[in-house]
Amino acid sequence: MARIAGVNIPTDKKVWVSLQYIYGVGPKISSDILGAAKVDGNKRVNALSDDEVARIRNVIEAQQVVEGDLRRQVSLNIKRLQDLGCYRGLRHRRGLPVRGQSTRANARTRKGPRGSRTASIKK
Repeated sequence: MARIAGVNIPTDKKVWVSLQYIYGVGPKISSDILGAAKVDGNKRVNALSDDEVARIRNVIEAQQVVEGDLRRQVSLNIKRLQDLGCYRGLRHRRGLPVRGQSTRANARTRKGPRGSRTASIKK
């Protein structure tokens, strides 16, 4: 099993897909990493040599911010917005959509299930 950036990537998948199991690596970054490491992306992970895995690991460490460091960076950015008291920070604090989406009928992902609101009964 190949362990890259602290993540056990799946061995039965192709390399370009397996790299996407690392937080912060998507399809574009995955292909860029494989190009820099000079590794064929259509190879299966279990067919990689130790040298190829080491090259991939070195490219990720040198060029990309992934996993724990990236999570920490994102959480610090959100905390900075909240401390500033700006609009985006207030939306994060209240658990509402941050990027201008409508909240009257939708936004259930951010607001939670409907049962948590109080029902007003009018006669």
